[in-house]
Parts: sequence; structure tokens; C-alpha cells
Amino acid sequence: MGASTGGTEAIATVVRGLKKDIPGVVLVQHMPAGFTASLAERLDSLSRIHVKEAAEGDVLEAGNVYLSCGGMHMKVAPGAGGKYRIHYSDEPAREGVKPCANYMYESLIGSDFDEVVCVVMTGMGADGTKGIENLKAAGRKTHVIAQEESTCAVYGMPKSLVNAGLADQILPLEQIAQEITLNTGVM
Repeated sequence: MGASTGGTEAIATVVRGLKKDIPGVVLVQHMPAGFTASLAERLDSLSRIHVKEAAEGDVLEAGNVYLSCGGMHMKVAPGAGGKYRIHYSDEPAREGVKPCANYMYESLIGSDFDEVVCVVMTGMGADGTKGIENLKAAGRKTHVIAQEESTCAVYGMPKSLVNAGLADQILPLEQIAQEITLNTGVM
């Protein structure tokens, strides 16, 4: 998932609706360093699943949401035993942001997940579009959900995705968690 302006409340709505056995979720919210740990704690207190600020080397596990540290780019990389791990890079800002959802989505290109469900929510700019475009161009099976305009604080990031023809679904905020659940095979 990726979000920016207005994202903290949008993310809270989605996270509250996710079920405990959801596959591991990686999340980029545009925030500077020092703010994401408290956001993760708040989200964790509101939901049935565990939300944490992702640490270098964390293993992706079901029932967990991994929020990128502010000021660093988060990537998902294969590790020992077929497990996937969180890795950070200190590359320059991209799309004017750091963390950047494009890096996170592109890191999934080499994964062996059956399908990647991508969600782009409220925010300025176009972060997420290029990463998802590259993910699809690499032949990865993806299902892409864009937040519907009337439920966005700022309809920039989802609009970019929609205008690029990459969205499989355009949904109001309140329906996103249910669709993530359905598209990940969680009952």
C-alpha cells in the first residue's frame, strides 16, 4: 500500500478492516524520519492485526503490516528458506519523496508471490504509478486498487494510477480492506 497527504486516516480505515490471517502487508506513508514509529503504534492499537514500523531484516509474516521508516526507502527481498525480508536503502528521494512507494512496488518484481495486490490511496503527486507500471511490465500478476476520488483528501496518487490505465478497481476507502481480503484469498 502507498499513501501520502491524508494517508494516516485512510490507512487507519483500511488496517482496521484487515483480517488476522492476511498475508504480510508492506506500507509506505510519506513521512519524515521520527514520525512513523508512533503512527505504527497508533495503527496497531486500532486493529486486529499487528502493525509495526518495519526494521531492517524483518521477515514478512501473515497478520502483520510493515510500515516503512520515514526518510528511508523500503524494499522487499527474498531471504533464506523462501522467506521475504525488509531491507532499507538510503538512495536519494524519488518522485520528491522518501520513502517512495515506487521502490517498494519495484522490489516485488523478482518475488515468487502468486499475485501482488497493490493499493494506492490519497496523496499528492504520482508515487506508486511507475512502480506498479514496472511490476506489470515485468509480467507479475497484480491486482491494483485505487482509492476513489470522493474519499480522498487529495486525489493525486490514485488519479495518476487511474489515468495511466493501471487500476483494476477504483473503490471508496471503506471498501478497500474487503477487496484486499478477497484478492488475497483470505476468508
